[in-house]
Formats: sequence, structure tokens, C-alpha cells
Amino acid sequence: MQLDKLLRVAKWEVTKNAGGVDKRTIVVMALSLVAMGAVAAIAVSGGTGAGMDDGIYRIGVDDDSPYYGVAADDSTFDIREPDPAAIERRQQELLYRGIRLQNVPQTAKERAALTELRDSTAQYNDRTLARDDNQTAAFPVSVTLVYEQQSGSSQLDPRSGDSSDGSGSSDGGTSVADEGETSASSGSDSDTSGSTGTGDGSSDDSDGSNGDSSATGDESDSSGSSQETVDSNVSTSDSVASGGGDGGTAGGSGANLGAIGARLTGDVQGGTPSDISPPFPFESLVLAFLYIVPMNFVIQAYGSSMLSERLNRRGELLLVTPASRGDIIGGKTLPYLAGAVGVAALITAALRFGNIAPAGSYVAVLAVVPLVVLFLSATFCGAMFARSFKELTFVTVTITVTLTSYAFVPAIFTDVTPIALISPLTLVVLDLTGQSVGLSSFVFSTTPPLLTGLVLFGLGAGLYREEDMFTQRPIPLKVLDALAGGINSRRSALKMSIVLLPLVIVAELAAIAFLFVLDSVSLNVFGTNQSLGIVLVLGVIVVIEELAKSLHVYAGYEHARYDRTLRSALGTGALSGLGFFIGEKGLLIARLSDLESLPIGEAALQGATLPAGLPLWVAGLLFLLPLALHTVTAAISSVGASRGRRAYVAALTVAIVVHFAYNFTVVSTLV
Repeated sequence: MQLDKLLRVAKWEVTKNAGGVDKRTIVVMALSLVAMGAVAAIAVSGGTGAGMDDGIYRIGVDDDSPYYGVAADDSTFDIREPDPAAIERRQQELLYRGIRLQNVPQTAKERAALTELRDSTAQYNDRTLARDDNQTAAFPVSVTLVYEQQSGSSQLDPRSGDSSDGSGSSDGGTSVADEGETSASSGSDSDTSGSTGTGDGSSDDSDGSNGDSSATGDESDSSGSSQETVDSNVSTSDSVASGGGDGGTAGGSGANLGAIGARLTGDVQGGTPSDISPPFPFESLVLAFLYIVPMNFVIQAYGSSMLSERLNRRGELLLVTPASRGDIIGGKTLPYLAGAVGVAALITAALRFGNIAPAGSYVAVLAVVPLVVLFLSATFCGAMFARSFKELTFVTVTITVTLTSYAFVPAIFTDVTPIALISPLTLVVLDLTGQSVGLSSFVFSTTPPLLTGLVLFGLGAGLYREEDMFTQRPIPLKVLDALAGGINSRRSALKMSIVLLPLVIVAELAAIAFLFVLDSVSLNVFGTNQSLGIVLVLGVIVVIEELAKSLHVYAGYEHARYDRTLRSALGTGALSGLGFFIGEKGLLIARLSDLESLPIGEAALQGATLPAGLPLWVAGLLFLLPLALHTVTAAISSVGASRGRRAYVAALTVAIVVHFAYNFTVVSTLV
């Protein structure tokens, strides 16, 4: 590539094709940008504004009732004058006189209104106590949650004391979690008798079944808490007011997105017992969504531009220029790459300076680059394969769904499992939330999609020539043309198996991410008790690997690059298997993550890694057996490919069965 020629092509792409996007696409893009801006505005404003559930519950309550402030702070309630007749006419759901509930909820809506009032009361108490100066007295109990892997060792919070006695921690008694269990201790230097916001379900003034309750204020001077709180005994169980204090939020070792979650949902974040709940990656979903959506619009414009070069034969003019194929493809891709990365940078800056994610930095932008390359390269291949804009639409939709799933699904488990590191978007979420991103994690997340993108650009570039660009062939035949472009001799089978390994790695990692949730489902297969997730992952991986070893061999036979003799077929298959065995060691990149700590990850990576603690001769045998396996199965497929399409499909099926039987036996024995 020559930089001056590349930039000249990029300038031509921007100036000549600026009007190539139709008006409908421009309108859709504009509306999407407006929608994303609205979401960002809501996030910045803390989630305030009109909601779909505003005023759906009508409550009759006096101005002097303790519950008036609760209802006034919750837009779900429509406050009205207390009217028993309105209750009879079903024009009010709840009726309060002072502190007592006057009606017994009978309908589903009335019961839902009472439940909502209970939750609102607890949140009202949280906010009230959080404004108190003496937080230790307001929140005498704090909790620290440590989420542990099932097979992992406990790593306690460094602020915690000795876990054997459950006490001795600072900040009003921080609890210590051991193997997923949580304990709490009250502060040794604070008098909790004055702390309010708790309800007594056995109070004389309360009927728990009807929701009647008595309000309690702060009547003690010993705690220093002077703000009035409403009794949260609207519910039938005792509760402890929460929402502040020194305890902080529960986070474990994953990304703690509580601050952003508070802005987006309005929830009060705290470290008190009432805040204990399983982690839900809602915030990760929102952040990942903001980065994925713009890419879909960029690839639409990019794919349309590339296909126009073929259908309108505009690319013929570039092919006769002194610029190389690399200069042309790089120059036409550069504006879209820069645009997508620029949008990611703007999103990161908006989140940072909008005080939504103040920790956002260049790491988030760098993590998006491999995804942009992957999206653009897949679209480039799709534009080279498609015969019309209608066909390109289906290809683009397939690319969008597939790659969005690969990038999006793992990222939503940022707080839960190392599976999340499969997607570079996880690095974005970690960076925006102030979590440190290690070099090994960055390399593991970004290298596979980046290399895959380069491979796809290489395959598409093989078709960027006059004899292929302007011919109309079905997509499957175009795929074979792209694969055959890199085949010159029988030794090319070894090279192609290595070159295609990044595609294999990305596909296998995606399979692990999609199927790991089934790891807890047991399945009795051939007398072994394996999980459904492991069985499915093994099946998917076998299909991916056998296709990667044999499809380019079949393409070579279809384009008469190999001799159709048994000896040639066996030799070509053996070289393909050897190349795959060498390239398969690229899966060792998984050691940069904790995937092997999961049973499904260990099963999926057993071909490239060896279990620890094995005798030397066993380790050597397990190292050589995969070589024999890949050589034999690739030779089987190669023999079938030399006989034609139907024979190739039959031979490929046999190779898949043999490969699966080997993998399942090894996993059942060693994993």
C-alpha cells in the first residue's frame, strides 16, 4: 500500500459517493440519532420525565398524612382527596386517613397499588436517611457482597477483618462474605436505638394483612438523626431502611455499574441489608447498545457503496489505475472506519462529560476498533458476494444479527462471568465504569475479531478483480471463488487452514458465549453425565473445525487446483490437517482469560490445551493425538471432495462423527 494513493481513493470515496445514500436511509439515520440523543438526555437528567406508568394508581390521602410525601415523590400515584365513595366506585385504589389504610384491597390493581406504595415507602425512607449528617447512626448495619465462582477461592474485601469472628471491621461494621455467604455486624461505636425507618409487623396499630400501619418518626436524640421517615411497615415483614452510609455498594470483582444504574433507573444505591439482590446487567445492556447501533448504519452505507462499484461498473475505472487492490480497498474503507471510530469517541466523550461515566477514556475507543474492522470486513465480503441490492439486504441483515450477537451477548454478563471477555464491548463497559483493564484481557478480547476482520478483507480482496467483480454467480459459488483465490498448489492447503484459524476462534468463542448458560443442565449421553451445554458446544465446535479444514480443499478441487486422485486427496487432506493442528495452538490465547475455569470452556479448549498434573507420557500422547485426529478427518473430507459435491457432504459427515466421538471421549475422561 502507498499512503498517498490510499488517501486519494479515500478522498474520492467521500466526495463522489457522499450523495449515494438514499433519502430513506438518511431519514432513518436521523431519527435513530435523535432517539439515541433522547436516551442520553434521560440518562444525564437522572431518568426523570414522563413515564408510561405515571398516575396509574389513584390514592386518597390527606396533606398531613405521612404517606402524602411518599405518594407525592412517586409519579406512579395520582393524589386525590380521601373519598370512601370513590373507593366503592373504583375511582380510587387506596384510601388513607392519617396513618391508617381505610380499605381492604380486593382487586388486582388495588393490590398492585399497595405493593407499589410499600416499595415507594422504603425508597422514601432511604432518601430521607441518606440526607442525615450521622450516617453511621442512620445505617448501623452495612453489608459487603463478594461474588465468587463456584470452584474459585474466596477473596475477601481488604477492608474486612477476621472472617472467623464476623466482627472487627471498620465503618460501622462491614460484613465479610465467605464462599458466597453474607454476614452482617452492627457498628460497635454507634447507638442504633434512635435509628428509624423500621417497621414492626406486630404493632398494635398495624394490620399486616390489610396494609394498615403506624408511622414512626425519629424521636431519639441519641442517634443524631433528625429527618422524619415514614414507617416501611406498609409491607407485612420487618425491613431496614437503606440507601447510604459507609458500606458502599456490593460489587464483587466485576464491574460495578451502580452509579449509572441509579441515574437510569432512579434506584437508591447503598450497602445496607435491604440492598442485597442478585446482580442484573441492565447497565451493561444500555452501554453496549449505544456502541453497537451506529455500526449498523455505517455498514449499510459501506455495503451500498461497494456493491455500486460492481453493478454500475464504477470500480472498473479504479482497476485500470496504478493503484493496487490494497490501495483501492483501504481507501474506500478508511472513511467508514474513521467515521465509526469517531462516533464511538463521541459517545465516550458524551458519557464522560455528561457525568454518566466520568471514567471513560481512550481504552473504550480502542476496544471498539476491532469490532468496527470486523463489521466492515464482513460487509465488504457480503458486497463482493451479492448479485443485487436486494440480495445485499439479506446478507447485511445476516451480518448484523450475527456480529451484533457476538459483540452484544457476552458483554451483558460483565458482572457475572469471564465469558464476558469474549466481546470487546466488555472492555468498553469496564473502562466506562472505572474498572481497570489488564493487558492480557485487552489482548484476549481484541485480537480474535481484529485478525478475523483482516482475514475477511483478504478473502474479499481475492474477488476484487475484473473477472470476478462483474460476474453474477450465487453466493455459495462466490465463497468458493474467494477461497480458491489463495490456492496455488497442494501446499496451499496447509496455508489456508492456518489463515482461516481466526474465523474458527471467533466462531468457537461465540458458541461458548451462547451455550454456557446450558452448562447447568445435565444430560445422560452414552452412560455419561455431561451437561447439555458441553455436548452442544462440542458438536458446534466439531462442525466449525471440519468445515474450516475441508471447505477450502473442496474449493480447490472445484477450481481444478488439485489432482483428483486418491494419493493427491490423501496428501492434500493431511497437509490441511497439519496446518489446522499448527494454527489450533492459537487457541492458547484463551489462557489470557479465565475461560478454562468454567467446565464448558475447559471442554471447548481441550484440543489446544492440556490438563495440568498429567504424567509426561500421557501429556505427550494427548499432544500427538489431535495431530492424528485432524490429519485423518481432513483426509476423509478431502477424498470425498475429490469425488464431487455429494461425496464431499457424505465424507464431511463421517469426519464430523469421528471428530465428535474423539472429543466426547476425551472430555468424558479428563474433564
